[in-house]
Amino acid sequence: MNHDKELDARGLNCPLPILRTKKTLSELASGQVLKVSATDPGSVKDMQAFAKQTGNELVSSAENAGEYVFLIRKR
Repeated sequence: MNHDKELDARGLNCPLPILRTKKTLSELASGQVLKVSATDPGSVKDMQAFAKQTGNELVSSAENAGEYVFLIRKR
């Protein structure tokens, strides 16, 4: 899927990936998609909870060799 902006949160531990995601999403227009790359295993549940609480859509979540990639569409 195409994305409008990319955030590299690899090497950051909770809560930094979520805080950076929130800040970066604020720079996007409604409907735009943010791709987030992270290495913190806790980011999987964190991103799900973040999307649910903020009303943004977690379009996809994938894991490959210890790297987690999320696509989030801003509401």
